[in-house]
Amino acid sequence: MHMADALLAPAVAATMYVASGTATGISLHKLKKEDDPAKLPTMAVTAALVFAGQMINYTIPGTGSSGHMCGGMLLSALLGPQAGFLSMVVILTIQCLLFGDGGLMALGANIWNMAFYGCFVGYYLIWRPIMKSGLFKGMGPKGGQRAKILLASVLGCVITLQLGAFSVVLETSLSGITELPFGAFVALMQPIHLAIGLIEGLVTAAVLLFVFESRPELLKDADTSDEKVKGKFSLKATIAILAVIVLLVGGGLSLLASGNPDGLEWALFGNAEEGYAENMGLDEEDFGVKSGAADTAGAIQEKTALLPDYAFPESESPAGTSFSGVVGSALVAGVALLICVAGGFFRKKKKA
Repeated sequence: MHMADALLAPAVAATMYVASGTATGISLHKLKKEDDPAKLPTMAVTAALVFAGQMINYTIPGTGSSGHMCGGMLLSALLGPQAGFLSMVVILTIQCLLFGDGGLMALGANIWNMAFYGCFVGYYLIWRPIMKSGLFKGMGPKGGQRAKILLASVLGCVITLQLGAFSVVLETSLSGITELPFGAFVALMQPIHLAIGLIEGLVTAAVLLFVFESRPELLKDADTSDEKVKGKFSLKATIAILAVIVLLVGGGLSLLASGNPDGLEWALFGNAEEGYAENMGLDEEDFGVKSGAADTAGAIQEKTALLPDYAFPESESPAGTSFSGVVGSALVAGVALLICVAGGFFRKKKKA
């Protein structure tokens, strides 16, 4: 769902930069009150995990499309909405600048569409209410928690991805792109992202259930008061296991990613080459808004994108994908950690 610059008018892009920048500033301010040092390694490894996970596009059967996880729900369930949102900002910015994934002018919109809803709407309106509810009491302390994690993960991913997809439609409509009739675009974007959201919800639930079994106190709003709810691993072991998963996903499983267009590309261009519908049938080489701001942003991005499309420049070697997965994950983890240390976040505060 990474938007290209051509989908946005400069005024709309600027507005979304202001919106995402405001959410970033508020998140930075609120994190100064945190005093949980365990969040430092957790934020680094989970941000890297989401980056690696986004490299794996999974096929949506019968459509000619594919999808990948956004990760906002996963991060907010582990880190809280503010730290989760900042992690997503790091991920999307590195994807944009180093890998040319999503337009630079559209970065503010991409942060809003892919991070804001998952982290803030997903946490405050879905995750926390469900985890604090009395649902599934009859399943016991552990069984009930597992059921709530599954429900919140799937419901949260589906709803927040629907909101993100609808925002894409609104932003392109406000940009005055007449080739994209509002009703037709909505009719394509919402159903395909419903399917994508369902799969992401199950993946998110699997990761969070592993964390719950390993170190339940790492999950926000999980009830760990019962003696039966105990972790199987130490914090270090849990972080180490997640780090190994990052390396396997980014360096290995990323090679198995679907080659089908993602939900947004599929809605815009279809996949007629593989025998599927043309959908909006736009020309991939010539569509959308032309502007000097977009040209400038594109020129900057060409210089910063050292590994365009997660590959070595002018090379189709699979080694480029593996290298991108490992280096990108490490860079995301490092930058997330650096921001926390520089800002003094998650530092144990001295009590008066």
